[in-house]
Amino acid sequence: MSVNTNLPLQAQTTVRVKTFFDNYYSTPVSFPAAEIDATVGFFTKRGFDLSSARSTSIVILNQARAENVSPFTLLDSLKSLTDIQLSQIVAQVLNNSREKTSLLGYRIKPVTDTYESRNILV
Repeated sequence: MSVNTNLPLQAQTTVRVKTFFDNYYSTPVSFPAAEIDATVGFFTKRGFDLSSARSTSIVILNQARAENVSPFTLLDSLKSLTDIQLSQIVAQVLNNSREKTSLLGYRIKPVTDTYESRNILV
C-alpha cells in the first residue's frame, strides 16, 4: 500500500543519525548496592547534599571501575583528607569525567595586601 504525501523523502543518513542519538545514553551501568550506599554515605557524612553525593558517587564508582580499584579502597584513601582537599580532588575527578568545554573550578582569594589596596577607604 502506497501513501501519497507532499513531505520530502527522508534520507538514509538522517535515519542513521537519529538512531545513533536515540541510543546514546542507553548503555546500562550497574553497581552493587553496598558500594553505592557506602559511597553516598561517605559524601553525605562529609557535608555533601544528597543529590550531589549521589552524582559524585556514580562518577567515583565509574572511575574506580575504570582503574580496576575497589571503591572501598578508594574511599579509605579519601578519609584522611580535609574538607578542602576532598573538594579539590572531587573537582579534579569530575573535571576528568566531563566534556572539555565545561570545567568546575574554585577561586582562591589572594592573601597579599598591596600598598594601593591599603590606601582605599571603603
